[in-house]
Amino acid sequence: MYFQEFRREMYPLGCFTTNQAYAWRDGFDKNNLSRWVSQGHLIRLRNGYYTFPEYLGDRDFAFYLANRIYRPSYISLHTALAFYSLIPESIVHITSITTLKTATFTNSFGTYTYNSVKPELMFGYEPRLPAPGSRLPVPGSLLLATPAKAIADLLYINPFYDTQAEMEELRIDLSSRLLKARDLEAISYRIANPALDKRIRLFIKTYAL
Repeated sequence: MYFQEFRREMYPLGCFTTNQAYAWRDGFDKNNLSRWVSQGHLIRLRNGYYTFPEYLGDRDFAFYLANRIYRPSYISLHTALAFYSLIPESIVHITSITTLKTATFTNSFGTYTYNSVKPELMFGYEPRLPAPGSRLPVPGSLLLATPAKAIADLLYINPFYDTQAEMEELRIDLSSRLLKARDLEAISYRIANPALDKRIRLFIKTYAL
């Protein structure tokens, strides 16, 4: 009964922290969390973060966790490009941008990788509503890079994309017309990094944007 009461309170949050569990009821025993994890009632996401197994299998919820378990952050790079169907690969890791130190966490929902950037590069992302039928809690906007910022982040984090052959290896699908040269150029102008500007111009030339 005690767990069911706890679940009714915490389940609508999607994921919760140890501190939220302590605040739920005076005298809450932290050993409850370890016991409920071992019993399969809870899933440990990383140190101090938990969720419920009923959320497994929901892609939008897995994305939501990326935004929650390491903040501030937003989904970008290959995961965002796959979300927009700009690359053909099926992405296993969920890749994000953060101003915190680079980190990786693995749990039942997947592997979450966070790439560190300077605070002034923390822009170019938007809240997106979950797909119909998602079990994502409300409010639960997903923070994803725009298509252009996902490309800029990728080229910033991975400087080896410095030749046309390397750019072609990305196999960007332009059929959706989501990528525009002016959007990439605006991002490049705002960041004002000569090396990144050179790679963005090479990308625009390679894909004839």
